[in-house]
Amino acid sequence: MSGILNKASSETDSKTKDIQSTVQEAESTATSTAKTATSMLGNTLGGVTNTVGGVVGTASRGLGDTVNSATGNMAKPVGDALSNIGTGVEKAGQDISQGVKNAGEMKKPE
Repeated sequence: MSGILNKASSETDSKTKDIQSTVQEAESTATSTAKTATSMLGNTLGGVTNTVGGVVGTASRGLGDTVNSATGNMAKPVGDALSNIGTGVEKAGQDISQGVKNAGEMKKPE
């Protein structure tokens, strides 16, 4: 009788280990899939943010240079302010972009 109980216990342990292994594999696959999707989304959004920041920055600097060229010293502070705002927007876009990319890759903030 003892042999039958040991065999049943052994089979139960084996099935339990198989179930645990299957659950661990499923968790690993789900985690990997989530990381890949999050990374792709983060990199895409980061790239778009960087592009928008670059476009706004370049346009503002161009507008500032145009104001300075057209008006000379008379409106130079206005032209310089527009250029500086554009540079600030571009830098902010780059910083946000890098933060979004890091989040997408599940990196911890520095």
